[in-house]
Amino acid sequence: MERSADWIDEAQGDLEHAKSDVEGSFYNWACFSVQQGAEKAIKAVFQRMGAEAWGILWLTSSRNFPTTSTFQKT
Repeated sequence: MERSADWIDEAQGDLEHAKSDVEGSFYNWACFSVQQGAEKAIKAVFQRMGAEAWGILWLTSSRNFPTTSTFQKT
């Protein structure tokens, strides 16, 4: 099941949460919310391209970002 739109919605929600965190001077939580939103947005890209993305290990380095030739079809 392709759920990229769901992951984008979740990512946007995390970014909205981060804005509230900044307004309340909760900067550490804002950083966490932004990081979570970024991971979910990247997961949406993987989903949209027909690949699986599990955990955060794939996000440890931009050099590890797969090309279309390395995707595993779901």
